[in-house]
Amino acid sequence: MAVKVYRDAWGVPHLRADGANELAYAQGRNAAADRAWQIEVERHRSQGTTASFLGAEAVSWDRFARRVRLDDTARRCMDALEHEDPGTAAWVRSYVDGVNDGLAEGARRAPEFAAAELAPGRWRPWTPLGVWLSAHILFAGFPAKLWRDAVARRLGPGWVGVFATDGPGASGSNGWLVPADRTATGSAVLAGDPHRFIEAPGVYQQIRLACPEFDVVGLAVPGVPGIAHFGHTGHVAWAITNAMADYQDLYRERLRRTGPGGERVEALGPDGWRPAERRVETIEVAGGEPVTVEVIETERGPVIADGDEAAHWADPDSPAQAPYAPDVFGAVALRHPPRVSADLGFGVLPALLRARDVTDLDRALDGWVEPVNVVLAADTSGRTLHRTAGSVPVRHPDNRVRVVPAWEPRHAWRGRHGPMPRERVGGVAVMANQRGIAEPLGVEFAPPHRAGRIRELLAERTVWSARDMAAVHRDTLLASAAPLLDLLARTGPGELGPAARRLRQRLLDWDRRMDAGSAAASSFAAVRTATVRRLAEHPLLRPLADPPPAPEVFRPWLALVPRVGYALEHLLTTDRLPLADRTGAVRAAVEEVAAREAAAQGPPVRWGDTHRLAPWQALPADPGEPWPALAGDHDCVLATSSVPGVTDLSARASAARYVWDLARREDSAWVVPLGASGVPGDPHHRDQLPLWARCELVPVVTDWDRLTEEPAAPPVPSVPSAVSDRGEK
Repeated sequence: MAVKVYRDAWGVPHLRADGANELAYAQGRNAAADRAWQIEVERHRSQGTTASFLGAEAVSWDRFARRVRLDDTARRCMDALEHEDPGTAAWVRSYVDGVNDGLAEGARRAPEFAAAELAPGRWRPWTPLGVWLSAHILFAGFPAKLWRDAVARRLGPGWVGVFATDGPGASGSNGWLVPADRTATGSAVLAGDPHRFIEAPGVYQQIRLACPEFDVVGLAVPGVPGIAHFGHTGHVAWAITNAMADYQDLYRERLRRTGPGGERVEALGPDGWRPAERRVETIEVAGGEPVTVEVIETERGPVIADGDEAAHWADPDSPAQAPYAPDVFGAVALRHPPRVSADLGFGVLPALLRARDVTDLDRALDGWVEPVNVVLAADTSGRTLHRTAGSVPVRHPDNRVRVVPAWEPRHAWRGRHGPMPRERVGGVAVMANQRGIAEPLGVEFAPPHRAGRIRELLAERTVWSARDMAAVHRDTLLASAAPLLDLLARTGPGELGPAARRLRQRLLDWDRRMDAGSAAASSFAAVRTATVRRLAEHPLLRPLADPPPAPEVFRPWLALVPRVGYALEHLLTTDRLPLADRTGAVRAAVEEVAAREAAAQGPPVRWGDTHRLAPWQALPADPGEPWPALAGDHDCVLATSSVPGVTDLSARASAARYVWDLARREDSAWVVPLGASGVPGDPHHRDQLPLWARCELVPVVTDWDRLTEEPAAPPVPSVPSAVSDRGEK
């Protein structure tokens, strides 16, 4: 079988093979060559074994991964795929064969393996499913229910909505579709960018997959076959954003130990006490002692917190909860669709590659499971699509808001929501995690600022081209600044000292753009931070200052200062806080920042001086490693999120940007934060970083004659491996 690998000027791999399974093999082998360290870290994350080479700091994730049974869920889903869709299962196996055949060579190129004293392992057929689960298990932000529960208990239910916003752990995105009658070519243009925690190497890989059945360019997730979220087949293009749907439930469990030594566990459910699964696993820790973790699963799902970690969510008012017998303890269990149905929707992935038009794409997306997305798509015949896709259970409304008691029958799941909401595309369509098409599926959504601003920008001209779209991507207007500036305007100049009066006027005259070179944007961010910290100390919010005990992985959702930072708009406008206190907090913040700026030496601080990229890396980064200054902020279209009140650094931003042109695919463009290669020292390791920081894009190359062919790799098996690894760990 002939497999050829080509590269464009940016090192983007273009893979060509004689069939879909051979191409999947080539994609897996390429992932091993270009991203060996990255995909091995992801494999270990899905298995809960990262502490074995990253040390004690990784134990919290490994404990969570073991408790929530990521690897076992992936295995269950793969077993079901083998029986129900053997064609897709063979395709996934081909990808895994490619990874395994290329991993040793890829690891030799990656210096991180030697630094971590890690040898490359072996991928199992279900590993790509585990990688997908690991990347998305926290995507819907189910720990926010722990926060809402704590707010309701400590402040009262009326406070929950005050903190409702696109919070610390959420992942957002922008996406927009300009229909054919608004473009220079007479064909639709689709553009956007997914917002995720930025990792080095990047979480999306630019790639082209071509065989006689299809020829697709898009953004792949390293470690997962196909192109799931953003792709262009030449006939139809698609893109997604997070629907902000609620499809994961937390159950308050009552457990008791039985049998010799308490080795068995029972859980109280609607039908009384029922056996729960229990096992004890060991987490190996580099440089430390092994850690044991008790893994328990009730009929609702895996237990993610128990004992002291779950004590806050016990319900003392429930007759079923009090009094506790000595052998009874509380817990919190997670229920989510892939664990319940043994389906991760992987059958959709090859169907997307084969889609010839919007109808094919729409039909394929009916099988999507997780995460739940809003989809925009268009094809070369002029048809468009705007729909949600994924699996959302039907259940009691309380399930979507708080931790609910496992023993009450009303909280059981009752099938799957359907049909999924959709809308006809009439004019420009925008998706930016706002309320709208997905509102029936969720509880908390992103503020409307990004969506509204994209619509404003697209209304500024009647005709658009693919090349014009970068101007939308780079917009830095911060509409969410209004509440703070409105309170500042209420503060009379006579209420402030001289330096604060000057700062007040400068902020009121500011154009509200978070440009990297703007000193006013930096001053606004400093005032915002000082305001957040003062509000977090308000007596009415003080009961939330000490987060309830919880597993470490959930702490970002339970920390007060970030929560105040992301909900600042609501807190500055709610009547639950006295107006005098809100205005006073802003006034004191302006005085503080003005005094600090007056005492500072040298030129004024600009926003980009403190607002810099801070990507996550599995191994400790070089403290002197330079990362670029960034424009934008959390609620800008150019979404480079800081955490107001905590840091100006940006760990979450555009994990890729893309523009799909339906008239001429070769006029499409894209960019990723770092580069096509995950190998330090490779010319394409970080060559796109300066362009990404400036919000520029590079062309999508589709002409094979403009590509450089790599030397032939060793022969590729013509038949996917049929060896079963199902019984191995």
